[in-house]
Amino acid sequence: MTAYDLVVIGGGPAGMMAAGTAAEAGASVALIEKNQRNGKKLLITGKGRCNVTNDCTRDNFFANIPVNPKFLFSAFSRFSNRDVIEFFETHGVPLKVERGNRVFPVSDRAADINNALIDFCRNAGVRVIRDSAEKIIAAEGKVSAVETESNGIIPCGACVLATGGMSYPLTGSTGDGYRFARELGHTVVKPKPSLVPLVIEGRECAEAQGLSLRNIAIKVTEADSGKLIYKDFGEMLFTHFGMSGPVILSASSHMRDPKKKYRISIDLKPALSLEQLDNRIQRDFSENINKDFGNSLSKLLPQKLISVIIKRTGVPYNTKVNSIRREQRLALAGLLKNLDYTVSGFRPIDEAIVTSGGVSISEINPKTMESRLVEGVFFAGEVIDVDAHTGGFNLQIAFSTGRCAGIAAAERMGYYSYD
Repeated sequence: MTAYDLVVIGGGPAGMMAAGTAAEAGASVALIEKNQRNGKKLLITGKGRCNVTNDCTRDNFFANIPVNPKFLFSAFSRFSNRDVIEFFETHGVPLKVERGNRVFPVSDRAADINNALIDFCRNAGVRVIRDSAEKIIAAEGKVSAVETESNGIIPCGACVLATGGMSYPLTGSTGDGYRFARELGHTVVKPKPSLVPLVIEGRECAEAQGLSLRNIAIKVTEADSGKLIYKDFGEMLFTHFGMSGPVILSASSHMRDPKKKYRISIDLKPALSLEQLDNRIQRDFSENINKDFGNSLSKLLPQKLISVIIKRTGVPYNTKVNSIRREQRLALAGLLKNLDYTVSGFRPIDEAIVTSGGVSISEINPKTMESRLVEGVFFAGEVIDVDAHTGGFNLQIAFSTGRCAGIAAAERMGYYSYD
C-alpha cells in the first residue's frame, strides 16, 4: 500500500480541516472515511442549515465552553471564529449572522459548508479512502501505520484521529476513536451525553408534544437549594418524553451532577412584567367576559398549552370569565411567568448533539494537538475531552483543533511552517 506523510481518520469537519490543511502545506495525505460521503453528521447540524461558528468576542467564546476551555486557547488563537468566517467566504460560501451571533451560510444549506470542505481537500490533493480504520500501529513510541478493514496496512509518518464522539451513531460516530486512543495508552474520560434532550416528570409535555415555543426565557435551578445554574432566551420544543430545542440543549450541558435534581422554569412572556401581563389578561378577559375560561385564552397561548395551563390553575375549564376572581387571574399570570418542571433524566447518548468526555487533555499538547505519549499521533474535534454550548461553538472547536493538528502534522513531517 502507498505510504503517506499523514493519515487522517474521520471525514467530518475536524478531519477534513486537518487533511486539507496538511496537504495544502505540501504533505501527502490520505483521509479514511467509512461513510460513502464525508461530513454525514455535518449535513444535519443546525436542522440542516449548519451553524458554522459564533461571531462573538474571544471572551464570550470561552465562556461558552464549560469543559476544559483553557486547553483551546492556543488552537483558537491560531484559527479563530473570524478565521473560520474568512475561510468559508474565501472558499465560495457567503455567510450571515443571526440572533445570538450564530453564523450560517446565506443559502441555509449545510451541504454548502460540507462541499466547501470536500473541495478544499480535493484541491489540496487529499486522497479519500472509503474504508474503516481498525487500528493505529505504533512502535517504540512512534506511529508507523494505520490498519484498515479492506485496504490493509497504510504506512504513514503521522496520524490525526478525528473520529468524533458517540452521538448520532448512524452518522458514523460510534466511539472508535476512544478504542484507538486506549490501545495507544491514552486515558479516555468516560463519554456522556451533552447538549441532549431532557426527560421531564409527568405527562404535561406529552400533552403539548410537537409544540415549538419561540422567544421564551428559561431558568435552571437545583431542586434542593434553589440555586440558579443557567438561564437563556430562545426556542424550545415539547416532546413525548419531555423537552428539546436550542435553549434546552444548552441547559442540559449545565446539569452535570448526576446526584442532583434540577428544575426548569419557563417564562412564556419574558417581554412583559407581571403587572403588564396581568393588564393584558384583563383586556383579553374583558373581550371574552361571557365565555368559558377555557375558551378565553386563545390569543394568549398556543392551543396545545391551554389545557396544561388550565389544569395548573385549578380553575374549572367551563368557569365563566366574569366569575374569575382577582387572585385566580394573578395566579394565571404568575404561572405564565413561571411554568416549572422537574427534570427526571436525559435522553440516550445517541440522541445527543455532542459527546462530553473523550481523550484526556492532559495527554495532548494544546499547541499542536499531538499526543504526549505517542509521537506522530494527533487529535482533533469531538474525540477530545472538550465540549461547548449550542450556537456554533462545537463546530468552531472542530475547525480550530483540526487546523492546529493539520499544521503541526505537516511541520512534523518536515514541510515548511504553515504560518
